[in-house]
Amino acid sequence: MAYRDPPGIIAPHIPADAYRRAETTGAPVVIVVHHADGRTGRPLRHYLFPIAVAGAGVIGVFGLVAAFLALLDFAVHTAVAIASAAGPLSVGGISLRLARSKH
Repeated sequence: MAYRDPPGIIAPHIPADAYRRAETTGAPVVIVVHHADGRTGRPLRHYLFPIAVAGAGVIGVFGLVAAFLALLDFAVHTAVAIASAAGPLSVGGISLRLARSKH
């Protein structure tokens, strides 16, 4: 009797001597396939890292916007203080009042 290789995709998973013994004696070959516990999809830990990175990015952008607004507020207050202290500017007979007087 000529020896044949096990059929199909399960060939690497059946030991050759067990397959040939079953082929010679006519005994059935029992193949055990381990199955997952029924949950499909990816576990939650696969999503944790991207969510953490995105959250850190959002917090960083919020901090950057807050710092920009604080700097802009400081610059406006500084410009108002300088304008109120400087008085009118005139160049070539054209005068420009930078701030109104309070009285």
